[in-house]
Amino acid sequence: MKKLHLIRHAKSSWADPELKDKQRPLNKRGIKACGLMARPVLMAAGELGTIFCSPAVRTQQTIELIDKTLKKNKLHWQLDNRLYTFDPEELLIWCQQLNDTLEEVKVVAHNPALTDLVNWLTDCKLDNIPTCAYVQLGFDGDSWQDLSENSCELLALLKPKMYTA
Repeated sequence: MKKLHLIRHAKSSWADPELKDKQRPLNKRGIKACGLMARPVLMAAGELGTIFCSPAVRTQQTIELIDKTLKKNKLHWQLDNRLYTFDPEELLIWCQQLNDTLEEVKVVAHNPALTDLVNWLTDCKLDNIPTCAYVQLGFDGDSWQDLSENSCELLALLKPKMYTA
């Protein structure tokens, strides 16, 4: 079974209206959420391996803070400009072009692309994948090209609110 691991970036700051969207950093709540979510994501995902990340500042900070929290489990990520998208069709095309030798793919990206993609790939109807949430999808196909409507099963959905007192 192939697995798609999706992480929505943590809560970003709107404090500086002069910043372009791609340059917005995390706010205090987002920074805290990364620390809360690091261990649960590692436990759910197992070995994280290489992670594909949008080049937006907030996605990079999300994975950097998760990595910093994990300490012993050093993460490796690579930026992919195509993941800076809010369009689920663009995200689907990116997934369908993955190398079939990859059994598990980890992605840090943006809404509404993530929520809409999960709803299309599964029979779930999520209103919103919250910031810093983790989603794991299982796919029984042999090729990522075969990703299609309702072709995946939702295996996990972890939200920061699940880990706050």
